[in-house]
Amino acid sequence: QLQASGGGLVQAGGSLRLSCTASGRSFSSGTMAWFRQAPGKEREFVAAIRGNGGGMKHYADAVKGRFTISRDNAKNTVYLQMSGLKPEDTAVYYCAGRVNVAIITLMTQAHAYSSWGQGTLVTVSS
Repeated sequence: QLQASGGGLVQAGGSLRLSCTASGRSFSSGTMAWFRQAPGKEREFVAAIRGNGGGMKHYADAVKGRFTISRDNAKNTVYLQMSGLKPEDTAVYYCAGRVNVAIITLMTQAHAYSSWGQGTLVTVSS
């Protein structure tokens, strides 16, 4: 089970940090990711981070250099630090988890994830 939080309303150029806390003993070994879905659009990949201490990260081009994904295995939590926010970042953000994987295509495809949080709304005003 995943519980996402940290969304809110922010002005363009501002920052937010999303958190996703997981229950279960396998958190540290799994790949975790953030996806987002804007109104009228399909869910899209944002960022992912591998488990098992490797910590390999992958980002969507749209957020590279502005967003940072990280994890604290002691707290069973994955974070998404968002800075330089733009109105087009407005969306419901979902965290997701799956068995650890290093193949980029599997890290970025929503259907490849088995666990999902409930979503947290991020609204960026211009």
